[in-house]
Amino acid sequence: MPLRWRNDAGGRLAGPIGRLLLAFAASLLLIWSGAGIAQAADGKDGPKPAENGTVYVIPVKMTVERGLASFLDRALTEAEEARAALVVLKIDTPGGSLQSADEIGNRIRSTAVPTLAFVDGKAASAGAYLALNAGSLAMAPGSTIGAAMVVNGSGEAVDNPKTVSFWTSEMQAAAQLNGRDPAIAAGMVDPGLVVELKELGRTKQKGQIISLTADDALKVGYADVVAKSVDEAIRWTGMSQWTTVDIKPSLAEKLSHAITSGGMTTLLLILGIAGILIELLVPGFGAPGIIGIVSFGLYFFGQYIAGFAGAESIVLFALGILFLILEMFVPSFGILGVLGVAGVATGIAIAAYDTGDALRALGIAGLIALAIVAVFAYAFRRKGIWNRFILKDQLTTEQGYIPQESRESWIGREGVSLSALRPAGVADIGGQRVDVVTSGEFVERDRPLRVTAADGTRIVVREIRAAETE
Repeated sequence: MPLRWRNDAGGRLAGPIGRLLLAFAASLLLIWSGAGIAQAADGKDGPKPAENGTVYVIPVKMTVERGLASFLDRALTEAEEARAALVVLKIDTPGGSLQSADEIGNRIRSTAVPTLAFVDGKAASAGAYLALNAGSLAMAPGSTIGAAMVVNGSGEAVDNPKTVSFWTSEMQAAAQLNGRDPAIAAGMVDPGLVVELKELGRTKQKGQIISLTADDALKVGYADVVAKSVDEAIRWTGMSQWTTVDIKPSLAEKLSHAITSGGMTTLLLILGIAGILIELLVPGFGAPGIIGIVSFGLYFFGQYIAGFAGAESIVLFALGILFLILEMFVPSFGILGVLGVAGVATGIAIAAYDTGDALRALGIAGLIALAIVAVFAYAFRRKGIWNRFILKDQLTTEQGYIPQESRESWIGREGVSLSALRPAGVADIGGQRVDVVTSGEFVERDRPLRVTAADGTRIVVREIRAAETE
């Protein structure tokens, strides 16, 4: 049965009037729904800040490395647990590792707290990627964003098409999160593209990289607002009252950030390997061993604070060192040595964020450390552990030893055998009882003898025949 409107008395509404009222109500509903849809389309994705609450301000001032990823994860977790109304990422960074940037970007997107990136310096390279992943983007006057070209450790452009294509797509996806033009994001990465910037009245040509000032970013829709301060940017979000919580990296996190950078990691591994090997091969110095232990300790400390190293990596490393020490003293046909090297390498590798990078750093560090050890061992070769396997002590008169008297003067002397010589025995030579030996012939007791050779430890005699005495 079709539904119909009724009046309060229970009577039926006239057909034409009912249809008119229903049409009017439907029109109002469509208008309201359309406005809501338009508002949702124009607005930003993700949670919106409340009018009042707590605002967590997190500095992104470091190079984008593994230590920063750990710090931001800790700070965002605190904001989530405190049910903060807004998180402000205060960005001023030249960029850094793409892998770390990707991890941080995922963490920013996944947080349940509304996020606002406030660029108060430069958001270059990986820094631009982090800013684009935030729910809103504010820029201070004089700040810049862009210049996200992929470079290697020497600052030279990477021309690997796969790497450039991947990072370009990542930047485009981050831009599209909040309705920004993905072509501009691509132009920040790939110098081979031609990008028309209509709002700015210019075109990015091949060989150029897009970098936007605050005003330019506002014109092309990359910045939502230009604000002079964090507070002004917060007000722009619609908040009227708030309590600011400034999150600072702890001393341990600062140290971890410095340690986990690529160059410092390699240096610590060089010092660790060289120090331990020098102490094992040239014992007694102390300093190389201490430096090696401290270097390895700092390496694992940095990786642990950054959230990468676990107890298993430290245990494997310690077992590896133990096996290497035992190899020096226990014959194992190299088995302990192989186990030791495997334990040390595995412990170092799984303690790092990227196992491949860690193994490459370990390989470079190992080669340099071996060269240092070779030079050091040659310079102090008289004190090396190899002296434990080579007898170099001499029984000299200066050390209190009495050398045996030379017996070359005994050659030609005569005596008599005191026992049968078979071929060795005892004889009386010049009134002295000595051990003698013949050249192989048998000599009976009480036979006359003559010394034919004497080399210090052996006196050779032969029997004097009757014909020789005539």
